[in-house]
Amino acid sequence: MSSPAPSPRSLAEALRGRDDASLAVLLRARPDLITPVPTDLTQLATRAGTRASAVRAVERLDRFALQTAEALAVAADPASYDELLGLMTGDEGDPAVAAALPRAVATLRDQALVWGDDDRMRLVRTARELLAPSPQHPSPTGLGPTVAEATSGMSPGRIQDIVTAAGLPSTHDSVSAVDALSALFRDRRRMAKLLAEVPEESREVLSRLVWGPPYGQITPDPAPHLRRLLDRGLLLPATPGTVALPREVALHLRDGRAHRTVEPVPPTVEAAGTHRPQVVDATAAGQAYTALATVEELLKDWDEGGPAVLRAGGLSVRDLKRTAVALDVSEPVAAFWVELAYAAGLLASDGEADERYAATPAYDEWLEQPAAQRWARLAAVWLHATRTAGVVGGRDAKERTLSALGPGLDRSAAPEVRHRVLTLLAGLPQGTSPSADSVLARLRWERPLRGPQQQGDDLRGRLARWTLTEAELLGVTGRGALSAHGRALLGAPAPKPPDEEPRGPGDKLPVHHVPVPVEPLSPTEQATASAAAARLLTPLLPEPLDHVLLQADLTAVAPGPLERPLADMLGVLADVESKGGATVYRFTPGSVRRALDAGRSASDLHAFLAAHSRTPVPQPLAYLIDDVARKHGHLRVGVASAYVRCDDDALLNEILADKRSAGLGLRRLAPTVLAAQTDPAALLEGLRAMGCAPAAESAEGDVLITRAHAHRTPPRTAPEPVPEGPPVPDATLLAAAIRAVRAGDRASTAPLKPTTAPATAGELPRTTPAETLATMQAAVLTGEALWIGYVNAEGAASQRVIAPIRVEGGFVTAYDHTADEVRTYPLHRVTGVAELADD
Repeated sequence: MSSPAPSPRSLAEALRGRDDASLAVLLRARPDLITPVPTDLTQLATRAGTRASAVRAVERLDRFALQTAEALAVAADPASYDELLGLMTGDEGDPAVAAALPRAVATLRDQALVWGDDDRMRLVRTARELLAPSPQHPSPTGLGPTVAEATSGMSPGRIQDIVTAAGLPSTHDSVSAVDALSALFRDRRRMAKLLAEVPEESREVLSRLVWGPPYGQITPDPAPHLRRLLDRGLLLPATPGTVALPREVALHLRDGRAHRTVEPVPPTVEAAGTHRPQVVDATAAGQAYTALATVEELLKDWDEGGPAVLRAGGLSVRDLKRTAVALDVSEPVAAFWVELAYAAGLLASDGEADERYAATPAYDEWLEQPAAQRWARLAAVWLHATRTAGVVGGRDAKERTLSALGPGLDRSAAPEVRHRVLTLLAGLPQGTSPSADSVLARLRWERPLRGPQQQGDDLRGRLARWTLTEAELLGVTGRGALSAHGRALLGAPAPKPPDEEPRGPGDKLPVHHVPVPVEPLSPTEQATASAAAARLLTPLLPEPLDHVLLQADLTAVAPGPLERPLADMLGVLADVESKGGATVYRFTPGSVRRALDAGRSASDLHAFLAAHSRTPVPQPLAYLIDDVARKHGHLRVGVASAYVRCDDDALLNEILADKRSAGLGLRRLAPTVLAAQTDPAALLEGLRAMGCAPAAESAEGDVLITRAHAHRTPPRTAPEPVPEGPPVPDATLLAAAIRAVRAGDRASTAPLKPTTAPATAGELPRTTPAETLATMQAAVLTGEALWIGYVNAEGAASQRVIAPIRVEGGFVTAYDHTADEVRTYPLHRVTGVAELADD
């Protein structure tokens, strides 16, 4: 009968006993451990035990796994599984906790925070230091120091007095006395008898400290009921004027429980409302169309050069307010749209001396795509972006205001929180909108707040609330419920339509649950998911129209979205008066003149309106176009600084006589030419304000045509998300890393033949060049593996296990077990070689 395998003596030994699948789980949960790839399992264990890595791992535990780790931190080291179970369930037991505890322990083991068999479980030292109670860092358990910790600085005589007062025989040394007192406090029967001897007033003091904080203040001359507790060691001095409730006493008073409330099961996400899936999808699609229109309106407003860039970067508060007014939204919503367009690479700074924001060339390419594809691009960017519009207006660490498009807006946790919130929504029945508070409660269970965040800023909670709001603005959700195209954006299959329609108010549609990926998608997977979302959204978006309805009051009504050429031309020829399901455009002399400045003639405008109107062109509109066109270009403005020329000298006389022209500094140079003391642009505006219709002309005397959409930045790349830590490795990288670690571990732990003098641990093997060459040649013939030391061209030394294949020309070609490939090494860079033992 074979003897059981010995319990591992270290975390490295525990990792060495794992299979590749278990190591892959560890490295996927803690990707910082393979950045860079460790040389062997000993280095992997050392890295897993560092404080920075342990803190990162502990902060990613759910509430129950964290409570389990906290219980292990106050238990003996090592602790048995039964002892841990007692701390989690107490004397009375708790079936729900007992059922969930194996999963929590497995999570801690998978993440290398706990190692050892069930009878000797150990919490990694740095995790224990992080979670164990101390006066500077109280434990969430509310427990205080053990008897041994509290009496560490106490005099032997005082310890013997406490032991005697507690009814125990005196001992010859303090260590045995402390052990006897600890055993008394852990013995339920004897402890109950000891507490029965103290008055009710003393037990009331203990009850106030039992659930924490375990520290209290006393005077130099304590009251008799406190003196009884101090004499028996039920309270022990911590610092001058402070006493502590020993951990063993607190656990007895708690009936053995480490936590007052244990949460083994995550809170459920509660439904706030239920809607038909078709209504949800239609609502989300309408909002998606509005999102596209808002982004287009924003960038069209910035077409000829947007707001100036602040010296420190970003938009000024005044420019953000102007943008909000132009978009008819609140300032936080305007900041969201601005940041979304920036994250998508649709706008950037132009880099000029007078730096301003403007659309990028990518914006023109984006406009040419179908509407559903344009939305999918925006939604995918939003899902993965770390720039967070919600913090705009807040303060950074140096108390500087955070501005839209400025620095300091990246929050690395944002993509994970967005994905998790949408995943929770995807777990609800179709058409169900969640309660925001229940979503936040679920997120707090999955990532409990620790340290200063418990009293301070709950960033994940704010990110979750922003996600719910932004998803509705963007059309990922409709009426608070996840839409079909929003579900596809996460990589989940589109829900199947119900087989039957509800026949009455009491009937319900059948629920179809679909799997949702837990982790965010890779770029390739996200591209596929975005394409699927676009396909689902396409039939829900309205088809662009090729016509408008002209009315006699100089307005045109667009009953839906317009085709791109029609919308662009109408945006130049008329001003938008109102938006909504139908857009109303108004024709004015200024808007018609804008179209003429863009190079259109009156006949072009008449033909355009006749071709795209379902109603006859009203006579007032035709007259308006002809009147503006008749005056347009009659005056010519050029560069002198500026000049005005006109064949009609009577018109020039009228301009000179007009008092409104005084500020332009006009004077007559010839019967048909006036010179001005202002620039051509100001001269154009001044004459137009006087009711004239001048046209700008070039240095050659030709009419200068001004077209919209003239200003673009040079090609810009979208801002890269700022990751929270090392990215989660894919399957290929995991497999390669595990092979390298295994091979390196074999190189560092492989036994050598007794005839070979082994190198000291950590050193490279050392042999003469002749011995190295002879051993290599022999290994080629026998096919044996060798352990070598190797120094590369940069001077970095490493140990490797190789199987030589060929030795010639000063090089050895061998299969390198460390790299899992055939490589060639110069012999002069091999420091030494050792043969591996046969076993």
